[in-house]
Amino acid sequence: MGPLQILVLGTLAACCGAVAALNPILPRACNDLEVLAAADFALQDINRDQKDGYMLSLNRVSAVWEHRQDSLGSLFYLVLDVLQTDCHVLSRKAWKDCAVRSLHESVYGQCKALFYLNKPRRIVYAPAYNCTLRPVSRRKIYFMCPDCPIPTTTDMSNPKVLDAAIISLEKFNQNSPLKQYSLVKVTKATSQWVVGPAFFVEYLIKESPCNKSQASGCSLQFSDSVSIPELPVGLCKGSLTQTDLENFVSVTCDFFATQAPAPGTQNSAGNQGPSTLSKEQEPHQENVASTVTPSEAVPRGTIQYLPDLDDEKLKNSQGEGSREAFPVQLDLTTNPQGEPLDVSFLFSGPVEERLVVLPFPKGQHPAECPGKPQDANPLVLPL
Repeated sequence: MGPLQILVLGTLAACCGAVAALNPILPRACNDLEVLAAADFALQDINRDQKDGYMLSLNRVSAVWEHRQDSLGSLFYLVLDVLQTDCHVLSRKAWKDCAVRSLHESVYGQCKALFYLNKPRRIVYAPAYNCTLRPVSRRKIYFMCPDCPIPTTTDMSNPKVLDAAIISLEKFNQNSPLKQYSLVKVTKATSQWVVGPAFFVEYLIKESPCNKSQASGCSLQFSDSVSIPELPVGLCKGSLTQTDLENFVSVTCDFFATQAPAPGTQNSAGNQGPSTLSKEQEPHQENVASTVTPSEAVPRGTIQYLPDLDDEKLKNSQGEGSREAFPVQLDLTTNPQGEPLDVSFLFSGPVEERLVVLPFPKGQHPAECPGKPQDANPLVLPL
């Protein structure tokens, strides 16, 4: 083979290796069925990656672009408007099986995510994401519902919150003949005046090593994190309403899949691994097969919690310029030609496969976007 032939073949190989970057990134309609399936899978991966907090549900697809990668499939750039649910992330339930919170305690926001779809190889994977969340405006809720419960701190600085958790858990333990449980962490609290001061709490529990006669001596055990393999846990929702005559206490507990449920409780769905498409179906969420994949399949991202937007505007009103309400950034590269992303671990066999990742699109949303929201209340739609 002559030098000229070698040069031509080398040039062709270089061109073929870069062809994915030359494909244009194209907008897609936000209510397209394939886009909605991609958003569902991406949100599953985001929820699966969390170790603390509550699962997010999809309110609407706000914007989406597709970058076709030739024989490797497509990389989607998704902007998702999300709502917090009442399911703790440790429950590992499907987000569609979880209820979104009432308006007065809503937490809402936006996520940006990369989502890889390869239909022929039946691969779905979200390699990166970032989310920003805020609680709904307390001021606006007060004008609409002045008697609604208001958020309260969960850092144990409020003794009434701690009392509500302890007393409601004691009631649950009294009705649990086989096992006793101890308090791990208060995850959410609100207060309201009913016939007296009332406190509503949600908290994680773990199985206590104490028997029933010893329960009072080890009912308080606090931790900043919970590991599912080490500590079987559940989520309890309790309330304490105080009056001059007596206290009213209520409690319900939902045990996670790794914990054998106590009598009268429900067991939740099991932990799921990263997903692949079933052989028979297109990428609809109900047809996902659970599989074990390498640690590289864990998505990379963060969820940032910001204060009430009205509170932040008031705090920053002294001479500071306006800020973006939901500052979500997801730029894996600033190179307009793109950068390679190794996804070889998603494929069987000794192969090397790389996607081309471009800077996340900015500016105007594509046509036919945003999509139709599940909850159209403007108080929970990022603008």
